[in-house]
Amino acid sequence: MEAGLPLFKAMLPKVPLMGKTAISHTLGFSEHSKHWDLRTELIISILRSFIVDSPPEPVSKTQKLSLRDPGIKGRIWVSKVTMPRPEEDDIRQALFKVIEAMKEPGEAPGGYTEPELLPVQAEWTGYRAGATKQSAELKIPEEQKYTEMMKEVTSPTTILYFHGGAYYLMDPASHRPTTKKLARLTKGRCFSVRYRLAPQNPFPAALLDALVSYFTLLYPPPGSLYSPVSPNHIVFAGDSAGGNLSLVLLQTILQLRHLNQKIHWNGAEREVPLPAGIAVSSPWGDITHSSPSCDNNRTYDYLPARSVHPTGMEFPPCKIWPTSPPRKNLYAEDALLCHPLVSPLIAKSWEGSPPMWIQTGQELLTDEDKYIAQRAAAQGVKVVFEEYEAMPHCFAMVLEKLAASKKCFSNWAGFVSQVVERPESVETKGTLIKPRSLQEVMVDVGALSDMKESEVRERMKERVVSMSMKQPDSLSKL
Repeated sequence: MEAGLPLFKAMLPKVPLMGKTAISHTLGFSEHSKHWDLRTELIISILRSFIVDSPPEPVSKTQKLSLRDPGIKGRIWVSKVTMPRPEEDDIRQALFKVIEAMKEPGEAPGGYTEPELLPVQAEWTGYRAGATKQSAELKIPEEQKYTEMMKEVTSPTTILYFHGGAYYLMDPASHRPTTKKLARLTKGRCFSVRYRLAPQNPFPAALLDALVSYFTLLYPPPGSLYSPVSPNHIVFAGDSAGGNLSLVLLQTILQLRHLNQKIHWNGAEREVPLPAGIAVSSPWGDITHSSPSCDNNRTYDYLPARSVHPTGMEFPPCKIWPTSPPRKNLYAEDALLCHPLVSPLIAKSWEGSPPMWIQTGQELLTDEDKYIAQRAAAQGVKVVFEEYEAMPHCFAMVLEKLAASKKCFSNWAGFVSQVVERPESVETKGTLIKPRSLQEVMVDVGALSDMKESEVRERMKERVVSMSMKQPDSLSKL
């Protein structure tokens, strides 16, 4: 009873909202009733109320709450590891070189804090088939947990997973239900990365951690639990900000290859190979939040629409925000918000990318996800695009019991397995999926978006100007 008291106190003020929502839905007055069941509408209404309507909390408090480890139990293996920093600084310097190479001509060099090269924590996650939902975590060394996990892994698939949370929230611990499902469905394993969070660690700290994680899988240091992983067995995956990180890690690799850049890594010169594929759910493609769907789709989403908070949500000052010296955006300096390694929506080329799976709902991010999918496909990339009608951001994780959510996870894992085991069979296709009937309507990936490149760039630049006019103790929350 004592453990549930905070939840009870938090939910008590929402009782009138729940009652109003239930009556409206039951009588058919709600515009969502034809797409959602009552449970879905209640969950989304309450989420929206907490995120949009509740008094803002300091960033430090919200971040700390999101990092609470719920513990490990049930049908899941988790082996916690720390990746040591490499002997050389070459991978860090290579990233800085890529950042400069991808700037627009005439843009000033630098403009960001250069992160240190540090050890990176991660979790190996696998499905523990012999357990029950109530099984406790075994009290054995992490190395032994990895060994036991690998006894149940029957596929070479290795998912390099980046969690969502707007780059300042969440953790591999919060995303264990997701990585467990992907591991179970693929019969493989997930490597879920605890990348550095903003605002303490702004761009490009998270990207550096992601790049180090990829190289550690490819070229593990002596004494590692695992053998080198073939790039043909690695798939980048993530949700929301983790989807952003997956896409910008791919952009980084493409640029390193374009520059014919090799990396000195633990005493040897290493190639920079492409992974088998990219599989992202509701990826955040535009840090500036500039696309029309950021307003047009607000009725289906729980994220704060641009029209509700035109310059971003305001947060009380705390020890980590605003930063000192202050900046106006949580994740990156204003001058870099339109950089393709911050906002991949603005990336000029996806040519040479491995196959991509991009899933979105009818949410604030839909326009940017459609634009990225269409642009990549037009440049010769095999793209599998899925849109779930009337579904909010990352719905499959939030509404786990829905048939549409189960289908989403099945398709997500199915693509991951396909690019690893049968890459030649991947073909570009687009699908619109009805949430209740699960009816599939084929859509042309080449005609997903009517946004023009010039319009995208202009909107983003205008958005940066409007965001920069706000006070430095606020930020754009996504």
